Order: sequence, then structure tokens, then C-alpha cells
Amino acid sequence: MGQTRVTSSGEDPRVTELRTAVSRLRRELAGHRAEFPDRVIAEDELAALDAMAVTGAPEIPRLRRSLLLIAGAVGSVSALASALRDVRIAVDLFGEPPSR
Repeated sequence: MGQTRVTSSGEDPRVTELRTAVSRLRRELAGHRAEFPDRVIAEDELAALDAMAVTGAPEIPRLRRSLLLIAGAVGSVSALASALRDVRIAVDLFGEPPSR
């Protein structure tokens, strides 16, 4: 109990999923030509998620906060919906934040 699986590369598979999902959304956001008001917020929070994933032990409350900010920033851009869903699924792999 409380143990985390590790891939053959030594990385937590949840971290691998998060990094993959964040990378995909970053690529799709970069390729999305239309400007929208909160694009910079989405880009900044995706960079923050990536940085947390690189450490290998992201903080769940911070993951969820970043996800909410990203969803608020790109939620109305239907072309990004699938990639955003993948980020949400990856964040959900880490579970719920601890109760206060």
C-alpha cells in the first residue's frame, strides 16, 4: 500500500502520462493560430505542469490548480478539447488532494 509503480526507465507511469499529455496540449496550443485572451495563462500553466512533472513528485493541489487555470483559459477552444481532456485524465491519476 502507498507504493507507486515505476517504469523500466525508473519513472512513475503517472508522471509519464502527465508529461505526454502536457506536451501534446502545448504542441496543439502552439499550432492553434487563433488568438484568445487567456492564451498566455494556458502556456504558463502548461510550463508549470511540465516543470512539476520533471521533478517526479508533483503536488496534487498545485496540479489541480494548474488544470483549472488551463481549462478556464482554453475551455472554449473546441480544437483543443481532446488534448485538454488528456491532461485532466493525467492529473486525475494522481488522485484527490488530501483533505484539510
